[in-house]
Amino acid sequence: KTWKSYAESIPNACYLGGDTGNYARKHNIFPLLSDVANDPVQACNNVPFTQFATDLANGTLPHFSNIVPNLCNDAHDCSLSTADTWLKNNIDPLIKSAMFQRDGLLIIVFDESGGDNTNGGGRVVWVAVSPKSKPGYQSTTLYQHQSTLRLILKGLGVNVFPGAAASAPDMTEFFTP
Repeated sequence: KTWKSYAESIPNACYLGGDTGNYARKHNIFPLLSDVANDPVQACNNVPFTQFATDLANGTLPHFSNIVPNLCNDAHDCSLSTADTWLKNNIDPLIKSAMFQRDGLLIIVFDESGGDNTNGGGRVVWVAVSPKSKPGYQSTTLYQHQSTLRLILKGLGVNVFPGAAASAPDMTEFFTP
Protein backbone atom coordinates (compact mmCIF):
# COMPACT_ATOMS: atom_id res chain seq x y z
CA LYS A 1 0.00 0.00 0.00
CA THR A 2 1.10 3.57 -0.66
CA TRP A 3 1.28 6.42 1.84
CA LYS A 4 2.20 10.06 2.22
CA SER A 5 2.28 12.47 5.09
CA TYR A 6 1.17 15.90 3.88
CA ALA A 7 2.61 18.33 6.43
CA GLU A 8 1.84 22.01 6.31
CA SER A 9 4.79 24.38 6.76
CA ILE A 10 7.60 21.84 6.29
CA PRO A 11 10.34 23.41 4.19
CA ASN A 12 10.60 20.68 1.55
CA ALA A 13 9.78 17.10 0.59
CA CYS A 14 11.78 14.41 2.41
CA TYR A 15 12.13 16.72 5.45
CA LEU A 16 12.92 14.77 8.61
CA GLY A 17 14.14 17.67 10.74
CA GLY A 18 12.65 19.26 13.80
CA ASP A 19 10.23 22.11 14.41
CA THR A 20 10.45 24.99 11.99
CA GLY A 21 8.15 28.01 11.80
CA ASN A 22 4.59 26.79 12.34
CA TYR A 23 5.52 23.12 11.77
CA ALA A 24 5.68 20.94 14.90
CA ARG A 25 7.33 17.59 14.18
CA LYS A 26 5.59 16.00 17.19
CA HIS A 27 2.34 16.18 15.18
CA ASN A 28 3.88 14.25 12.28
CA ILE A 29 4.89 10.81 13.54
CA PHE A 30 6.41 9.55 10.29
CA PRO A 31 9.82 11.31 10.46
CA LEU A 32 10.26 9.65 13.87
CA LEU A 33 9.77 6.09 12.57
CA SER A 34 13.05 4.27 11.92
CA ASP A 35 11.67 2.68 8.72
CA VAL A 36 11.14 6.21 7.38
CA ALA A 37 14.15 7.98 8.88
CA ASN A 38 16.57 5.30 7.64
CA ASP A 39 15.16 4.92 4.12
CA PRO A 40 15.48 7.88 1.71
CA VAL A 41 12.64 6.55 -0.48
CA GLN A 42 10.25 6.33 2.48
CA ALA A 43 11.47 9.68 3.83
CA CYS A 44 10.36 11.31 0.58
CA ASN A 45 6.76 10.31 1.34
CA ASN A 46 6.89 13.18 3.82
CA VAL A 47 5.81 16.08 1.61
CA PRO A 48 4.61 19.68 1.96
CA PHE A 49 0.84 19.99 2.30
CA THR A 50 0.71 21.95 -0.96
CA GLN A 51 1.21 18.58 -2.72
CA PHE A 52 -2.16 17.36 -1.39
CA ALA A 53 -4.29 19.51 -3.72
CA THR A 54 -2.18 18.41 -6.69
CA ASP A 55 -2.47 14.72 -5.82
CA LEU A 56 -6.22 15.07 -5.24
CA ALA A 57 -6.76 16.87 -8.56
CA ASN A 58 -4.68 14.26 -10.42
CA GLY A 59 -6.39 11.30 -8.72
CA THR A 60 -3.05 10.15 -7.33
CA LEU A 61 -3.68 10.18 -3.60
CA PRO A 62 -2.03 7.24 -1.84
CA HIS A 63 -3.95 4.50 -0.01
CA PHE A 64 -3.16 6.27 3.27
CA SER A 65 -2.79 10.03 3.69
CA ASN A 66 -1.71 11.64 6.92
CA ILE A 67 -2.59 15.34 6.95
CA VAL A 68 -0.81 17.60 9.41
CA PRO A 69 -2.01 21.22 9.57
CA ASN A 70 0.45 23.74 10.98
CA LEU A 71 0.18 25.10 14.52
CA CYS A 72 -2.22 27.85 13.46
CA ASN A 73 -4.53 25.80 11.25
CA ASP A 74 -4.75 22.91 13.75
CA ALA A 75 -6.44 25.25 16.28
CA HIS A 76 -3.48 25.11 18.65
CA ASP A 77 -2.21 28.67 18.23
CA CYS A 78 -5.17 30.19 16.37
CA SER A 79 -8.94 30.15 16.77
CA LEU A 80 -11.34 27.32 16.00
CA SER A 81 -12.81 29.48 13.24
CA THR A 82 -9.34 29.55 11.62
CA ALA A 83 -9.20 25.75 11.76
CA ASP A 84 -12.77 25.48 10.44
CA THR A 85 -11.92 27.72 7.49
CA TRP A 86 -8.80 25.65 6.78
CA LEU A 87 -10.83 22.43 6.84
CA LYS A 88 -13.46 23.91 4.52
CA ASN A 89 -10.89 25.19 2.03
CA ASN A 90 -8.57 22.18 2.07
CA ILE A 91 -10.53 19.11 3.13
CA ASP A 92 -13.98 19.80 1.66
CA PRO A 93 -12.68 19.10 -1.89
CA LEU A 94 -11.48 15.69 -0.68
CA ILE A 95 -14.82 14.80 0.88
CA LYS A 96 -16.66 15.81 -2.29
CA SER A 97 -14.33 13.84 -4.59
CA ALA A 98 -15.55 10.67 -6.31
CA MET A 99 -12.45 8.88 -5.01
CA PHE A 100 -13.41 9.61 -1.40
CA GLN A 101 -17.14 8.97 -1.91
CA ARG A 102 -16.46 5.34 -2.90
CA ASP A 103 -14.84 4.16 0.31
CA GLY A 104 -12.85 6.97 1.90
CA LEU A 105 -12.35 7.56 5.59
CA LEU A 106 -11.23 10.85 7.10
CA ILE A 107 -10.42 10.88 10.80
CA ILE A 108 -10.07 14.27 12.44
CA VAL A 109 -8.51 13.95 15.87
CA PHE A 110 -7.10 16.40 18.36
CA ASP A 111 -4.18 15.41 20.56
CA GLU A 112 -5.12 17.52 23.57
CA SER A 113 -8.12 17.74 25.84
CA GLY A 114 -9.38 20.73 27.74
CA GLY A 115 -7.08 20.09 30.70
CA ASP A 116 -8.84 16.92 31.85
CA ASN A 117 -6.51 14.02 32.71
CA THR A 118 -9.23 11.41 33.20
CA ASN A 119 -8.51 8.00 31.65
CA GLY A 120 -4.95 8.84 30.68
CA GLY A 121 -5.55 12.23 29.10
CA GLY A 122 -9.18 13.20 29.04
CA ARG A 123 -11.59 13.46 26.14
CA VAL A 124 -10.42 14.70 22.77
CA VAL A 125 -12.40 15.47 19.67
CA TRP A 126 -12.47 12.48 17.28
CA VAL A 127 -14.61 12.65 14.14
CA ALA A 128 -14.97 10.04 11.39
CA VAL A 129 -16.14 11.24 7.98
CA SER A 130 -16.94 8.48 5.51
CA PRO A 131 -19.72 7.33 3.22
CA LYS A 132 -19.86 4.35 5.62
CA SER A 133 -20.02 6.40 8.85
CA LYS A 134 -23.22 6.40 10.87
CA PRO A 135 -24.39 10.04 10.66
CA GLY A 136 -24.26 11.85 14.01
CA TYR A 137 -23.26 8.69 15.88
CA GLN A 138 -21.81 9.12 19.37
CA SER A 139 -20.30 6.26 21.31
CA THR A 140 -20.27 5.67 25.04
CA THR A 141 -17.23 3.38 24.77
CA LEU A 142 -13.91 4.63 26.15
CA TYR A 143 -11.41 4.76 23.29
CA GLN A 144 -7.80 5.87 23.26
CA HIS A 145 -5.45 6.66 20.38
CA GLN A 146 -4.51 2.97 20.11
CA SER A 147 -8.03 2.26 18.86
CA THR A 148 -7.51 4.80 16.07
CA LEU A 149 -4.26 3.05 15.12
CA ARG A 150 -6.10 -0.29 15.09
CA LEU A 151 -8.85 1.17 12.85
CA ILE A 152 -6.31 2.61 10.40
CA LEU A 153 -4.34 -0.63 10.23
CA LYS A 154 -7.51 -2.66 9.65
CA GLY A 155 -8.39 -0.33 6.79
CA LEU A 156 -4.98 -0.99 5.26
CA GLY A 157 -5.43 -4.76 5.54
CA VAL A 158 -3.08 -5.28 8.49
CA ASN A 159 -4.31 -8.00 10.85
CA VAL A 160 -1.55 -7.99 13.49
CA PHE A 161 -1.68 -4.90 15.66
CA PRO A 162 1.37 -3.56 17.51
CA GLY A 163 1.59 -2.78 21.21
CA ALA A 164 -1.57 -1.57 22.94
CA ALA A 165 -3.46 -1.52 19.62
CA ALA A 166 -3.64 -5.33 19.86
CA SER A 167 -6.03 -5.14 22.81
CA ALA A 168 -7.60 -1.73 22.10
CA PRO A 169 -11.37 -1.62 21.60
CA ASP A 170 -12.38 -1.98 17.95
CA MET A 171 -14.16 1.05 16.47
CA THR A 172 -16.44 -0.71 13.98
CA GLU A 173 -19.51 0.57 15.84
CA PHE A 174 -19.03 3.92 14.06
CA PHE A 175 -19.69 2.42 10.63
CA THR A 176 -22.48 0.67 8.75
CA PRO A 177 -21.66 -2.88 7.60
